[in-house]
Amino acid sequence: MDIPALSSMMSMERLSTSVSFALMSKVMDTAESTSEAMLEMMDAAMVPGLGENLDIMA
Repeated sequence: MDIPALSSMMSMERLSTSVSFALMSKVMDTAESTSEAMLEMMDAAMVPGLGENLDIMA
């Protein structure tokens, strides 16, 4: 294989790796913000005293 082709291939691989890391970073940021919103919704949905008493009648 000649040097220019090898150099071009290495450059494309480097670009591909950079794009992959950038995309992974965005996905992780999105997952973090989604989980924070989910935790806030769960905290807001809590009702104090719910489920403390259970009536069992047949």
